[in-house]
Amino acid sequence: MEAKAYAVHSPTDQFAPFSFERRDPNPNDVVIAIRYCGVCHSDLHTARGEWPGTRYPCVPGHEIVGEVTAVGDAVTRFSQGDLVGVGCMVDSCLSCASCREGLEQYCERFFTGTYNGPTQEGGDNTYGGYSDTIVVREEFVLRVGHDADRLAAVAPLLCAGITTWSPLRHWNVGPGKKVGVVGIGGLGHMGLKLAKALGAHVVAFTTSPSKIEDARALGADEVVVSRNEEEMKAHSGSFDFILNTVAAPHDLNPFAALLKRDGAMTLVGAPPSPHPSPDVGNLIFKRRSIAGSLIGGIAETQEMLDFCAAHSIVSDIEMITMQYIEPAYERMLRSDVKYRFVIDMASMRGAG
Repeated sequence: MEAKAYAVHSPTDQFAPFSFERRDPNPNDVVIAIRYCGVCHSDLHTARGEWPGTRYPCVPGHEIVGEVTAVGDAVTRFSQGDLVGVGCMVDSCLSCASCREGLEQYCERFFTGTYNGPTQEGGDNTYGGYSDTIVVREEFVLRVGHDADRLAAVAPLLCAGITTWSPLRHWNVGPGKKVGVVGIGGLGHMGLKLAKALGAHVVAFTTSPSKIEDARALGADEVVVSRNEEEMKAHSGSFDFILNTVAAPHDLNPFAALLKRDGAMTLVGAPPSPHPSPDVGNLIFKRRSIAGSLIGGIAETQEMLDFCAAHSIVSDIEMITMQYIEPAYERMLRSDVKYRFVIDMASMRGAG
């Protein structure tokens, strides 16, 4: 079936209308008319060739919300008209130890990305959500329980939401825990909302005093300006868990020093160059740990969506048209968005 999209054909190209063929649905496939697609920093890095391995033409987009228009004969969980989501994965081997444990993001054969494939069988490139339709196997489709008028703000939950939810759940964030969130951007703002809803005492860390009120509005119980040594020192050795969302190289030592014995700091931002090496003594004398986390499995992504629907949690967004994607990328580079752009795919109609 023909799909309309916006694509880039090289790292220096601008986005332009692009038509291609989606596969005809297999028996276990779900066909989705895309209503909204979030814009992630990963989209920019991939489209502009800043990460290795981009395959052109490139159609990014892995924060997808839409409506089921058709299902294969073997599909049992979805029907025409259902509101659904698709995140960062559209397939995995489903047979390795990680997949069998519901952790498809750590598939030992590597999961198939929603865009910039390759597919599990044949190695074909995949095209993402900057398009009007997508075909996805049932196992990687997620049910959306939010009201229809909030669907646009649900879209970023499929990446920013699950990227922060997965470590919060893995490290047992909840009542009685003191939790820090470093950075108040697309990921950080969701980390604040989710940690607060999970019942933790939440402290936001920012380099910008101008973001203090924003952080409080997002759920922070306290806000620390991380460049202020006295404010940092006041929290020394007091955190159970710190979620570090910053995607730029920075000194991890001041944050590690804030952890209790056995506390953990998890990194979810992927900087373009390594962080300076942390002080090992800062870790071994308190049995502290620095860890990493990558999105989440399908089961925990569904858990996150259900939790967000029950607690009326969505992302803070700015809606754009598909034709505005280049200015949106430039604004993302300047951190000029609160906190996620979402494309209204109705703007694709008549786009070529």
